[in-house]
Amino acid sequence: MLTLRIAAAAEAATLAVLLTNLLTVHAQAVTTYAGPLHGMSYLVVIATAAMTPRAQGTPGARWSAFVPGVGGLLALRRLRAVQDERA
Repeated sequence: MLTLRIAAAAEAATLAVLLTNLLTVHAQAVTTYAGPLHGMSYLVVIATAAMTPRAQGTPGARWSAFVPGVGGLLALRRLRAVQDERA
């Protein structure tokens, strides 16, 4: 779960950086570094959500990870909701 939290935060933060850069100065250096970082964090979110044992019994947790930008946060929300129901 820690890996999913870190990757979800990185995915959302890098998307915010990329969109802010696009709407303001469009610096090539920001795009060069934040773009691949965003792509890698997106892939880590998908892989981590797929491999999380709790996601097997959670409806939609794996599929919500495929939403670009906020998928990791959505998957974490679903996993926490199911965890709170079971407790």
